[in-house]
Amino acid sequence: MATASGSGGPGGKPGPVRRRSLLRGGVLASAGLTLPALPALTGAAPALALSGRPQARWGVQAGDVTASSGLVWVRSDRPARMIVETSATESFRTTRRFPGPLLTPGSDLTGTTPLFGLPPGEQIHYRVLLADPDDPRRTGEPVTGTFRTAPARRGDGVRLVWSGDLAGQGWGINPDIGGYRAFEEMRLLDPDFFLFSGDTIYADGPLTGSVTLPDGRVWHNVTTAEKAKVAETLAEYRGNFRYNLLDANLRRFNAQVPSIVQWDDHEVTNNWYPGEILGDSRYTEQSADVLAARARQAFTEYFPLPRDGRVHRVVRHGPLLDVFVLDMRTHRNANSPNDQASDPVGILGREQLEWLKAGLARSRAMWKIIAADMPLGLVVADGETDFEAVANADPGAPLGRELQIAELLRFVKHRRITGTVWLTADVHHTSAQHYDPARAAFTDFAPFWEFVTGPLNAGAFPASELDATFGPERVFVKAPTRANVSPAEGYQFYGEVEIDGDGGEMTVRLREVGGAVLFTKTLQPGLVGQ
Repeated sequence: MATASGSGGPGGKPGPVRRRSLLRGGVLASAGLTLPALPALTGAAPALALSGRPQARWGVQAGDVTASSGLVWVRSDRPARMIVETSATESFRTTRRFPGPLLTPGSDLTGTTPLFGLPPGEQIHYRVLLADPDDPRRTGEPVTGTFRTAPARRGDGVRLVWSGDLAGQGWGINPDIGGYRAFEEMRLLDPDFFLFSGDTIYADGPLTGSVTLPDGRVWHNVTTAEKAKVAETLAEYRGNFRYNLLDANLRRFNAQVPSIVQWDDHEVTNNWYPGEILGDSRYTEQSADVLAARARQAFTEYFPLPRDGRVHRVVRHGPLLDVFVLDMRTHRNANSPNDQASDPVGILGREQLEWLKAGLARSRAMWKIIAADMPLGLVVADGETDFEAVANADPGAPLGRELQIAELLRFVKHRRITGTVWLTADVHHTSAQHYDPARAAFTDFAPFWEFVTGPLNAGAFPASELDATFGPERVFVKAPTRANVSPAEGYQFYGEVEIDGDGGEMTVRLREVGGAVLFTKTLQPGLVGQ
C-alpha cells in the first residue's frame, strides 16, 4: 500500500513565451510558492505543528477570477481566522488585506475569501495567513499563490485548459508514476485558468492498495479510510475531496492556476438524478437527494466557489471570453428511455435554460464557451433501457431531453449569437464533433463544435456511439478498445484553448498526458455558425 503522494511527474513542454509569462517573472520555474509538505498521508487532518499555530497543509486555491475579482480557498488544521493579503510583487512589500471567515469544524476547517477591486490584466500574488481566533497576533506560516486577472483589453489573449474525471474506476494517486501527472503538464502550459468539467471526485469509487494490470504490472494507490468504501456521510464526502489534495502536483497547480469548477454525477454517486432511490446494496442511505445534499456541502467547502453555492453561473474573462458553466445534474428530470414527446424539465430545468438563453443574448464577449458536464450527441446509457445524458440513440427528430437542446440551438441561430463553443468531459476519451444541420434530423440551428476530453486520472473507455439528431460528425477521436484502461496504460487527456488577442481566432488543442498534441482546430471569430 502506498503511503505518499507523487512528488511531481514528467511535465509537458511549456508554450511559447507570451506577455503574461514575462509578467509572471519566473513563476513557471519555481512557481514562487510556499507549499508546506504534508506529513504522513492519511484521511485525517495533518498532525498539529509543534508551534501550536494554525497551519495550511492542504495548499491554497483560487477560483472564478475575473478582471477585478477572485476567490481564494484554504483549509486549516484547527480553528483559525482566514486572512488574505495581495500584492503586485512576490516580495509582498506593499499589501492589501482581505479579512476572511472563521474556519471551524462546521466547514471542515475550510473557507473562501472573496477578493475585489483588483487591477485587470495583472499578476496577483497572494498569501493566506491563519490566525489563532483567541490571539490574532499568533499566525501560522503563510502559504502563497498567484493568479492573473482577466485582461481589460483584447490584446493580451486568453489561454485555458480543461478536463474532468479524477481518481475514478479504482485508479487513485500512484506514486510509482508520479501521481496526478496531468496537473504538472497543464501548469507548465501557463494557462490563465482551468475549467474542471465535473467528476472532480469519485465518491462511489473505493480504492484498494494495489491492482494487478493486464500485463502483470501492479498499480499502487495511496489509500485513506474515506476511500475504502462508497461515500455516504458528510465526513466521507469531505474525505474524498481531501484525498485528491494529497497529490503534490495538484497542490502546486492549484497555487498557480485558478479554476472554474462544476460537478457531475460522481461527486454523489453514479448517474444519480433528483428523487432517485438507488437500490444499491453498497449504500445504507438509498436516497440520492440525501446523499446529494451531503456531497454538495462538501463540494462547496472544498473548492473556491461563490457564496450562494450555485453551480450554474457565468464567469467573465475580459472582452474575449465568457464562460457559461452549466449544471446538468441538479435540475434534471429522471433518467428514462428519453423518448417523450414533451419534456419541460429536460436536463437543465426551465429556469437554468432561460438563464442561459438570456445570458448568451446579453453577452458581448467575442467567444462564449458553454461548459457542459455532459456531451450533447454522444450516447451515454444508464442501464439497458435508460439514458444518462441528452442523446437517446434515436437518429430522428428531437425527443426527451433533446427537445431542450433543440430549443437552445434554435435560439442561438435566430438571435444570431456568435462565437459559441461547447467544452465537456465525462465519457473518458477525447474527441471533436462538428454538428451541422445538413446532416441532422433537426435542422433549425447553426453549425457548431463540441470538444470532449478526459480523463485526468481515471479509467479510459471506448468511444461512445453518436446520435444523429443534431448531425454530429466525429472529426477526431482517440479511445481504447476495451473498458477501464488504467492511467499506466495511457489514454489520459486534457484540452487547451488559446484565443489570439490580435485576430481573435480560437485554437483548440486536444492533448494526451505525456505532452502530445493529438488534434488542433482553429475557429474564426464573429460567426453565428461554423
